[in-house]
Amino acid sequence: MKPKIAVVGGGSWATAIIKMLSDNPMPKEIFWWMRCADSVAHVQKYKHNPRYLSSVAIQLPEANVSTNLKATIAQADFVVLCVPAAFLKEALSDINPEDFKGKKVISAIKGIVPEENQIIAEFLNQHYHVHLQDILVISGPCHAEEVALEKLSYLTIASPNITLAEQFAAMLATRSIKTNVSEDIYGTEYAAVLKNIYAIASGICHGLGYGDNFQAVLIANAIREISRFVDVVHPINRDINESAYLGDLLVTAYSQFSRNRTFGTMIGKGYTVKSAQLEMNMIAEGYYAVTCLHQINKQYKVNMPICRAVYAILYEGHSAFLEMRLLTEELT
Repeated sequence: MKPKIAVVGGGSWATAIIKMLSDNPMPKEIFWWMRCADSVAHVQKYKHNPRYLSSVAIQLPEANVSTNLKATIAQADFVVLCVPAAFLKEALSDINPEDFKGKKVISAIKGIVPEENQIIAEFLNQHYHVHLQDILVISGPCHAEEVALEKLSYLTIASPNITLAEQFAAMLATRSIKTNVSEDIYGTEYAAVLKNIYAIASGICHGLGYGDNFQAVLIANAIREISRFVDVVHPINRDINESAYLGDLLVTAYSQFSRNRTFGTMIGKGYTVKSAQLEMNMIAEGYYAVTCLHQINKQYKVNMPICRAVYAILYEGHSAFLEMRLLTEELT
């Protein structure tokens, strides 16, 4: 029997996942939920997402693209969530735990639910009673834009249920997508959240005029911050230099496609948070993540000077120039 997979979200990453699932040769049925009725109508008629990765051809039957989330989830065995973390509660407001019963739920979200200060796996487990053995997390390093261009990319699928991770990883693999699996669902999720914050820091430094030499020092310190934090939150034997951690950090901190780096660059150049958000067409997850991490770290008290500096700039109105100047004295 062919697995049925529902992708929830209408952005670039959701579009990229639709492409991966479609390009993969394994038999499957794919469903797609988008909030915007105009986007659904456009996909149904023209087979392209009008707003994101519009060059990607969408090979789905017209009936499989819908604005009805409950019906879309009901048809699926696997539910892939691609909604920005800041809007996940709103998107799922009409969904109850019964709707997820018997489903495997995959988070392709690299953020924290702001109202709960929870990573997606914790949120699904506690609010929708999805067992951790039925939850998977997709992590990079992998930009949606390069998936669309069929550039060689790597994904890590994490789950406490390694057999399930291998099963879903096999559904995503294509000639340009290679997949790995991991049991470290907490570490990969938190690392994916944190790297967005460090990408903002990298962008701020770029906007202020710092060069490549300092950027290298910044990111070397950032991976150590990630390591300290995930080792306290979920202490297991992990190699922080693997691509799911260090690789994802590097691509997000340096890539031209990184929305978090772009957002940070605008802040470094003097944009206000509001003006930067208005000018961008996509959500910078790191903006929401940094205040959540700030609250979470009150419990763990991990030394995280880069995160602290980004929080001070974005939420306390501190000067980006002065905060980064102070940060340069703390880094090694």
